[in-house]
Amino acid sequence: MSWLKNILLVYPEIPKNTYWSFEYSLRFINRSAALPPLGLITIAALLPERFTLKLVDMNIESLKPSDLQWADAVFVSAMIIQKDSLADVVRMCRKAGTPFVAGGPYPTASHEEIQGVDHFVLGEAEAVLPNFLADFENGSAGRIYRARRKPDITHSAVPRFDLLKMNRYGSMAIQYSRGCPFNCEFCDIWIMYGNKPRLKSAASMVREIDALYRLGWRGSIFIVDDNFIGNKTRVKRELLPAIKKWEDENRFVFNFYTEASINMAADPELMDGMNAVGFDQVFVGIETPSKKSLSETGKRQNLKCDLLEAVRTIQQHGMEVTAGFILGFDSDTEDIFDRQIDFIQAAGIPKAMVGVLTALPGTKLYRRLEKADRIVAGNLTGSNTHTLQTNVVTTMSQKTLKKGYKKVLGTLYDSNLKNYFSRCETLLAQLKGTGYRRRPLRLYEIRALIQSLAIQPFTLYGWQYLKFVGSNLIRRPGLFAEAITHAVMGHHFYIITRETLKVDAVSSTLDDIYEKTRAYIGRQADLVKTTSVLQPQKLSEGWAICLASFEKAKTIIDHVHKDFRTDVAQHYYEMVARTRSLFEDAERQLQTMDKPA
Repeated sequence: MSWLKNILLVYPEIPKNTYWSFEYSLRFINRSAALPPLGLITIAALLPERFTLKLVDMNIESLKPSDLQWADAVFVSAMIIQKDSLADVVRMCRKAGTPFVAGGPYPTASHEEIQGVDHFVLGEAEAVLPNFLADFENGSAGRIYRARRKPDITHSAVPRFDLLKMNRYGSMAIQYSRGCPFNCEFCDIWIMYGNKPRLKSAASMVREIDALYRLGWRGSIFIVDDNFIGNKTRVKRELLPAIKKWEDENRFVFNFYTEASINMAADPELMDGMNAVGFDQVFVGIETPSKKSLSETGKRQNLKCDLLEAVRTIQQHGMEVTAGFILGFDSDTEDIFDRQIDFIQAAGIPKAMVGVLTALPGTKLYRRLEKADRIVAGNLTGSNTHTLQTNVVTTMSQKTLKKGYKKVLGTLYDSNLKNYFSRCETLLAQLKGTGYRRRPLRLYEIRALIQSLAIQPFTLYGWQYLKFVGSNLIRRPGLFAEAITHAVMGHHFYIITRETLKVDAVSSTLDDIYEKTRAYIGRQADLVKTTSVLQPQKLSEGWAICLASFEKAKTIIDHVHKDFRTDVAQHYYEMVARTRSLFEDAERQLQTMDKPA
């Protein structure tokens, strides 16, 4: 009889203060997280039925000591952005004495830097999990197990959706394919999963959709593929007709969204097919309007079309385009900030995810920059939006990049959201008449409308909000639900941007206090050299000035949103300590001078 009976699946917390979390819009519909941990419930489907499984998603609930006491082993999957929460889980498991098994993108790319893990299961689970389990149950498991092949996923098991607390999520998630035919320099997807996309059968996808339906889910489904159209022929000929048949039989209860490459705009049949089954949104990696930068990073698929026209074409086929953008390519010049703003505004992309260039371990970019000694150790956060630091030594000065990036964020999500709502207007004008949103209004959307009307008119952007909502109620009543959805999304982007910029301003002030103090004490030291006298009152006066400045900064920090306060508060105490050390060193020098020879 196996000793292994209870397996606890744990998904570490993703920071709430990112654009991707949608934290401050989800609250309008009483949801706790945007998406469920699809990787873990896929692992759950691969585990033998003899195990009793329990899932704790730390984004919707706490991990308790009693959970660890129940478990014979803890399985965790994590991305880089979850590394701090992962470390907390490791500490809890060490304290409880529960065996800890880690996998997922972060361990697969960087397991060497993760401490305290008993076993690593790296790569795609289908190719490695059975061998690990056999050794683990026999008591002979090693520390590292790595998949040596890319598994066939044609007939994959249906993920264990039944383990989820579905009503806590904004969307459900399924996967159709792994891999991407392109090889962008900064991307690790094609390196991990290959250039030849591997696809599930249409029948497998329908089984997963039907499983969600039978469990009571009604709403959005995210097809998580990094490039949904990696094999356009099979998407058009097999998958979309199968989904259409299921949707026709079940009254179109779902809407879908996904990620795809910009070349979808050249295929009207593909876009019409996606629209027909309820795809209403697609994320596209546009990256930059600079052809030189696109060429530099190997994003050649984006060089084969007019990007602005491609976005409009997709919108005119009934799908909103959300997009990712990157600043800091080697070829970027100082006009790139205005060019990004102008493109995003003209294209009508409300949800524009803009970040500074970072190099993920294992990518061609990382290897190139590592050879050139241009990787900054310890600066990789895993967030590709809103963070003002990068692990790359960019050709553009960090000061210029940071200033320009703040300008882009502050303009796209301006203090009264005028530019944001302008992009929403552009989008809705493109969507009108495309068959967008054929499904009925849902109860949680009515709740969102009530919450929105109770909160948003009384914000600093309230007037722009009222103009946008009122205008679309009159001019586009068929898209009114979508107008409210975008208004609610705007609240999230507003909070993230305002708090991010506020935190950066406070951090810069703290750094400035320290640097000015160093200069002040330096001047006092120069005075000592010429007069042989260090005046104690000058040190006291300087410290008093510093304390007053720090108190002002602390007052601002106390008014920073609680989700953003931790790091800047830590920085505050660090700067206070470092500044105090400057004065203590000077005082010791004074005492030495006062001693008789």
